[in-house]
Amino acid sequence: MPTALVAVPSTEPAIAIAALPPLSLYVHVPWCVRKCPYCDFNSHEVHGQLPEERYVQALTSDLEQTLPSVWGRRVHTVFFGGGTPSLLSPRALEEVLSSIRARVPLDPNAEITLEANPGTFEVDKFAEFRRLGINRLSIGVQSFNARHLKALGRIHDDQQARRAVETARTHFDNVNLDLMYALPEQGLIEAEADVCAAVEFAPRHISAYQLTIEPNTYFHRHRPPLPDDQLAADMQDTIEALLAEHGYVHYETSAFARPGYQSRHNVNYWLFGDYLGIGAGAHSKISFADRVVRQVRWKHPRAYLDRVLDQPIQHENSVTSDELAFEFMMNALRLTHGFRTRLFEERTGLSLLTVQRELDEAERLGFITRSHTDIRPTVRGQRFLNDLLELFLPDASQP
Repeated sequence: MPTALVAVPSTEPAIAIAALPPLSLYVHVPWCVRKCPYCDFNSHEVHGQLPEERYVQALTSDLEQTLPSVWGRRVHTVFFGGGTPSLLSPRALEEVLSSIRARVPLDPNAEITLEANPGTFEVDKFAEFRRLGINRLSIGVQSFNARHLKALGRIHDDQQARRAVETARTHFDNVNLDLMYALPEQGLIEAEADVCAAVEFAPRHISAYQLTIEPNTYFHRHRPPLPDDQLAADMQDTIEALLAEHGYVHYETSAFARPGYQSRHNVNYWLFGDYLGIGAGAHSKISFADRVVRQVRWKHPRAYLDRVLDQPIQHENSVTSDELAFEFMMNALRLTHGFRTRLFEERTGLSLLTVQRELDEAERLGFITRSHTDIRPTVRGQRFLNDLLELFLPDASQP
């Protein structure tokens, strides 16, 4: 006789999300003029003419097919990332924004960010971008030093970088400047000079990232001479002190802002809010009452364009409870002020008791401080963030 199948009850904690978190919209534009040697993002060099009209139609179709999963939910922020979204014409961006406004309830005060490069072609469009309702511009300056820009493979020079920032400040009240430090053959004084140059323009927000060598990049195959760990740490300390001196609040690992000008879109990520991603390779995190779903669009632009009308999503899965706990901590512990304890349950649908052992160990190691209301990383926890996060990895505590 056949053996009867016995259902084994799940040992995973049940997920019960009482109220859905805020929702953001991310729009990925995957093309660049040239691929930077350090970049591991989903970006592709433009060969020939940009398929702009077809891509705009694809984004509209992508959004329409995903609407049932976010039906009726208000969108609080929109972020055009890449790649280089400023390669799109103002007309194309206007069409995308019109499609968004026609299909989702967009907050009247939504933060709408566009990433832009300092090349002359993009700078000449800044005024038009502002007219479309884009109210935050994020410029990938990386450095104001001509030698370092060349080493990074950037297509702009130091003068173009300065002109781009000046033009942006003319049209936008809210500007972010992306900077990198620990660059090839960079010294401490040069890293400090880059930050001083940025501060002179008085942007509302500055992002300062340490250059890291990522797999599948040119720099990974041909490693350049980089500052050692101690010099990189000195650069980080100097940058943080300098920006604090000029009134910038260090609110996330690599983010500094004037009070009230934190990136609302990124803060929603870090507080484990929801985001719908459309475009080639875009990622989504969408919460439901009993589960959290992750989606990934077709990565290569050609595959995305060929498949989007039929099915834009290449991969979708429900996040397990163990993964949810880790992913929440991976985001929220990047914030220097940490998070409210009740937020863990609100955003994951899990009791904080599910990570009690990991929190105890993090506190014992001096990585966090906590109370009944708040959990925040210490300075040590911020400096050794990877070590802190490893405590929450699924099965990390299992033999």
